[in-house]
Amino acid sequence: MLKLYHAPNTRSTSILALLEELGAADRVEVVNVTVAREDGSGAPDPQNPHPEGKVPYLTNGADYVHERGAIITYLTDMFPDAGMGRPVGHPQRGAFLSWLFYYQGVMEPVLVLDWAKLEHPAVHATFRDLDAVVARLADALNGQPYLLGQEYSAVDLLLSSPFHWLPDAAPKQPAVQDWIKRCAARPALKVIAEREAALLGSVES
Repeated sequence: MLKLYHAPNTRSTSILALLEELGAADRVEVVNVTVAREDGSGAPDPQNPHPEGKVPYLTNGADYVHERGAIITYLTDMFPDAGMGRPVGHPQRGAFLSWLFYYQGVMEPVLVLDWAKLEHPAVHATFRDLDAVVARLADALNGQPYLLGQEYSAVDLLLSSPFHWLPDAAPKQPAVQDWIKRCAARPALKVIAEREAALLGSVES
């Protein structure tokens, strides 16, 4: 059985939302683990097999997957009927993979560097800046509600995810703001948010 190592209110929360969208939540065992958090709380969990003590980490028997883009590809390929991915042979397969890798290779580093107020010419030459990322999103959303067209997909789930956690960092560009709101209104996200809040409440009490 698939097993997902997860910590509440972390990057792995988006994978729980994906499982809801895929209709596969009952086919994956979720193992809640602790992680070291930015505020100094928490600690690596000895039952978490991730080599760096991070989440998400997905196992399938002896096989394993880490990094959200890879996990999203793995799961959407495994459960193609939900329409959240673009399987091999689909005319948008390349675009789907490109957005996933763009997020991890460009967008998330830019967001972290912007949040940390770190600037350097090499950073701009390699990743560009937040304005360039917003322009890329706005261009893709020109005339369509989602990054791949008319239908919501896992790339929308992943690329909108940081703005759900950090609404103050959300771009002011209207098309991008509207897209973030559409993504945030997904029932799966609301289900997972309620579940996470209940889990954190039980841990704190």
